[in-house]
Amino acid sequence: MKPQGPLKGVKVLEFVGLGPAPFCAMMLSDMGADVVRIDRPGAHGGGSGDIMGRGRRSIALNLKDEDELALCRKLIAKSDILLEGYRPGVMERLGLGPDVALKENPALVYGRMTGWGQYGPLAHAAGHDLNYISITGALGAIGPKEKPAIPLNLVGDFGGGAMYLGFGVLAALTHARTTGEGQVVDAAIVDGAVSLMASQHQLISAGIWNTQRENNLLDGGCHFYSVYECADGQHVSVGPLEPEFYALLCEKLGVDMADYPNDWTGKGWESGKEKFAEIFKQKTRDEWCDLLEGTDACFAPVLTYEESAAHPHMVERGTYQDMDGFRHPAPAPRFSRTPAAIQGPAPVPGSDREAILDSWDI
Repeated sequence: MKPQGPLKGVKVLEFVGLGPAPFCAMMLSDMGADVVRIDRPGAHGGGSGDIMGRGRRSIALNLKDEDELALCRKLIAKSDILLEGYRPGVMERLGLGPDVALKENPALVYGRMTGWGQYGPLAHAAGHDLNYISITGALGAIGPKEKPAIPLNLVGDFGGGAMYLGFGVLAALTHARTTGEGQVVDAAIVDGAVSLMASQHQLISAGIWNTQRENNLLDGGCHFYSVYECADGQHVSVGPLEPEFYALLCEKLGVDMADYPNDWTGKGWESGKEKFAEIFKQKTRDEWCDLLEGTDACFAPVLTYEESAAHPHMVERGTYQDMDGFRHPAPAPRFSRTPAAIQGPAPVPGSDREAILDSWDI
């Protein structure tokens, strides 16, 4: 039997969607929650290759049918957490909004995942990760001077969205179990992405950050926190912000740190980047790994997905797991007493109806 994790016994009802809400449901499942996904009748999918759909059970419901809608309300009444990622108003039009759900289940945590939030001038507009992080200042701060770089959908959907939804519903669950009072969690990607930039706002307050890309301490502007091309066209990263770590890197590179100090104000950054770029072009990435990896020089090679899975550190920690030939990220974080685990492949939509109704006493 698989380990059940710290959320064993928590019942989660997930209304099927895309992006951050399913990712949040995946994490809750990895932590041991019993996640039931409501799919549309006739939906296809499932299996080990559906990574973000892993670890749940599925019931297919036609929410335009009164009997099926009534069954859905019974599931809500048995749930600890509800997750939905529709545009504002959709759940209300289905007759499953927070007022109805909390009447059925006063201790319910009702988690709502959107890009713009439940209210505001843009709340009903379509959008995606790129749009949400655009108005937060996050996209404008990332990339080279010429134009912003798209950071996959890590900053918006998953960092500012799913992680804050997960944090929010578990915080609200703690409150509900203490007081019996459920509530709505309005998880907006724009809010989460701004929150993730707290450190940048702190640096702005300290007068050591500006709005010009590739001109700051942590955005590739300085020579001692940057990425460099090697002789074979591959890349490495260095980030020795502390003087003792920078001194070690300079020693390994044969550079006099007095000529290129790790000054946080911008002094000598341009000439330092030119010098470091010249040096790193003299060896291949593997040669630099032989010299620097595992030292306190704050160094790492820039790897592809495939290379990452084969790296000895990742292998020893089991950071990736195989399921039927598909590579899955392992559950994170790790727990000493209640280990998390992938609870199984993504279900075929609607395949668990009878088992769900039986186990949830419906």
